[in-house]
Amino acid sequence: MRYAKTVAVIAGFGFITLALFVQGLLPALLPESRSETVSRAVRTRLTELKWIEYPAENYTEGEQLGRQVYIREGCWYCHSQYIRPVTGEDQRWGPVSQAGEYAFDVPHLFSTRRIGPDLTRVGLKYSDHWHFAHHWNPRLVVPDSNMPSFPWLYEQITVELVEKDGKLAFKDDSSLRKIFTFKQGTEIQILPNIDGLAFARERDGVPVLNFDPLPDPPKTNTITLVTPTREAEGLVAYIQKLGMNRGQWRDLFEPQRVFVSQFSIPESEDWIAHGKEVYLRRCVGCHGEKGDGNGPAATFLNPRPRDFREAVFKFRVTPSGALPTEGDLYRTITRGIRGTAMPPWHEIPEKQRLAVILFIKTFSPAWKDKNLKEAPVALPDPPAPSEELITQGEKLYINEGRCWNCHGGPGIKDNQPFTYPWGRGPSAPTLKDDWGFPLLASDFTTGIFKSGSDVTDIFRTMSTGLNGAAMPSFATNLTDEQRWAISYYVLSLSAYTDPLHRKKLQIPEQVKAALDDPNLKTPTWRAAFDPSQAETTVAGEKSKNYLRIAE
Repeated sequence: MRYAKTVAVIAGFGFITLALFVQGLLPALLPESRSETVSRAVRTRLTELKWIEYPAENYTEGEQLGRQVYIREGCWYCHSQYIRPVTGEDQRWGPVSQAGEYAFDVPHLFSTRRIGPDLTRVGLKYSDHWHFAHHWNPRLVVPDSNMPSFPWLYEQITVELVEKDGKLAFKDDSSLRKIFTFKQGTEIQILPNIDGLAFARERDGVPVLNFDPLPDPPKTNTITLVTPTREAEGLVAYIQKLGMNRGQWRDLFEPQRVFVSQFSIPESEDWIAHGKEVYLRRCVGCHGEKGDGNGPAATFLNPRPRDFREAVFKFRVTPSGALPTEGDLYRTITRGIRGTAMPPWHEIPEKQRLAVILFIKTFSPAWKDKNLKEAPVALPDPPAPSEELITQGEKLYINEGRCWNCHGGPGIKDNQPFTYPWGRGPSAPTLKDDWGFPLLASDFTTGIFKSGSDVTDIFRTMSTGLNGAAMPSFATNLTDEQRWAISYYVLSLSAYTDPLHRKKLQIPEQVKAALDDPNLKTPTWRAAFDPSQAETTVAGEKSKNYLRIAE
């Protein structure tokens, strides 16, 4: 025992030395640790998703600022950033981490304590607006969260309300002019929650209080306005960057590709009660206790959460105006709605997803109306993609479909060909949903599709329309063949595009030609195509080589 201290000191020094060697020196000696290349999922010109070896991109200035805020605020204490090839982590979070993903991380932020979820693949899982709500007060979107709030990342002012022209409006207050530019002709809609809290991200315009579409206007005489600071914008940009060096991997992630059209869930009081428990834990922050889409977080979100009381749902396999199937609701809950605050819920047990569907149906008597229940529309197998089909789709997009009127892109102005900004066609500024909330027309070049990224998802949307929105059904206006052509054209617009920064990837034409070849198969990220082989090997031979590697 008299040598115990000496032994402890020597052992401690030995373990520290071993840790430095294993975690510091040894990784630096491995060639893989110096790699800046990752396997990235890209969409080809023929709309297929394939894996390619591609250089990882460094952080932008805003993302780098956000990383510094992330470190300063101690986010890495609780959140790890590493997907391990063990215990099915790749089935829960996404593809296993690669060394190239950390090429620009100095210091690395692997962390070890997973008190909060791993963030390696969190990029674009949620919208920016969800993150703003989450950082302002995590309990708004995750009621049982133990994460602290970060109000110092926001500017906030409290403004009194006065009556103007028979409506409540902001009192003239100099503090408003410190936040907003009051640029004439540009209105910024302010939609407060029931507690009088209102979020505004845009500043270049005139703030206009709008209670009209709200199911329950606030009962207060003041409104607390919250706007993100540069640090909050940077933090959200950094979080959205995480995992996005792997490109459109989420569109290949099996748990989020479930397609269910129709099944029935037996109703019981016990299951409905269980569904209520799930709803209050997972959904109430956005959709509200009354299911009216006016939860405490709703003021942060654009687009707004769904109002369940009228049973009007966008994403269905049923005809326009009809109720969705229970399979539709299950698909939406499992997949989430890309580009919005509605995340995929594939991680929670299936029974919870089924139970919450039964509870959601209790918000509206419409589910008892047999006249609103219709059989699903026919969704035939898609034709094989081709350049000819995509070219035909572009012509139909312009002429018969006139899709440019909302979504922009190639169209017509004054009887002449004209190209509108994507997502900003001539009708886009006036779009509103059935409740009076502003609508955002989709920018097809981003590769982010709310109803799903498969060509069948786009065909389904064109066939059924989006209930409650401005998107009509084209089932009677266009033939199946025409709708397939437009669907392929729409999908092709995001070929070789970075969905995060919305810019084209720097891929040589000969590499694109190889990837466009239908014979080239890259079934997993481990079988990613090596661009250096594009000039020396024919696509068919590469296909066999990479399939063998994958197997």
